[in-house]
Amino acid sequence: MTNGIVLALLAYATYAWSDAAIKALGGSMSVFQIGFFQLTIAGSLLVLLTRPEGNGWRDFWRMSHPLPVQARAVIGLVAGMIGVYAFTTIPLAEVYALAFLSPLFVTILSMVFLKEQIGPWRWAAVIIGFLGVLVVVRPGFRALELGHAAALMMAILSAASIILQRSLASRERTTTILGYLILYAVLFNGVATTITGFEVPQWNEAAILMVAGAGAASGHIFLMRAIRLAPVNQLAPTHYSQIAWAVLLGAFLFNEQPDIWSVIGLAVIAFSGLLTVARERIRLGTVRWNPFGRTRL
Repeated sequence: MTNGIVLALLAYATYAWSDAAIKALGGSMSVFQIGFFQLTIAGSLLVLLTRPEGNGWRDFWRMSHPLPVQARAVIGLVAGMIGVYAFTTIPLAEVYALAFLSPLFVTILSMVFLKEQIGPWRWAAVIIGFLGVLVVVRPGFRALELGHAAALMMAILSAASIILQRSLASRERTTTILGYLILYAVLFNGVATTITGFEVPQWNEAAILMVAGAGAASGHIFLMRAIRLAPVNQLAPTHYSQIAWAVLLGAFLFNEQPDIWSVIGLAVIAFSGLLTVARERIRLGTVRWNPFGRTRL
């Protein structure tokens, strides 16, 4: 169990480093080119390094439910594109704060489309998390940027992806769901890069692109290993370690020093998520957490 928790923490650390690498590239190349290289590197590493049992990559294109698979791939493509834009335009901590609004949208969508009954504890956690985001972003007290809207849209798309993932989990292979996401993202970003203009990366940029791609692939691989070693109940809280990484990487790499209100808001967001985990563990004996709910790779 301990090894599983360590691997999950390592997964979210590598995801955070991947996002930081994306941010570092923001001033030197387009959103499309960053997305193309990151997904190409990450996808190649996943195909080379993972051999899912009964889930071979060779026939990933075979699917039983084309519409939801294609829909999730398109959602992932758009989420990845606007996610890159968000990371390159606003502070890391603020992107993560808005991204953690995803549980609010999952709650709303699950109530509307899955007809789930939402209890008062879950609503309370959602409202607390929303208040935490307001404390971090503070709309009306300072100017907001287009990057904030992009991060908010990424949270909405992530929620839609999680709802689709729930419906596909027992009906489609992981390689099919992930394979179409990678394929669509690489093709679209490749074409868009060709149209908007390709810039040959410098050596330092190529190294950062490797970090972005390898970090995304490593995060996925570490999570796959983690869920084999520890129950979901134990792994779910590790998701919120990304908030700490956002603050640390933002401060040390990009000189993004969060003020006291941002720190309080981020702590409130983490508390709301952990409250949901604790309540579901008590009430259901398990936690409704999808380790692969990250819409973008």
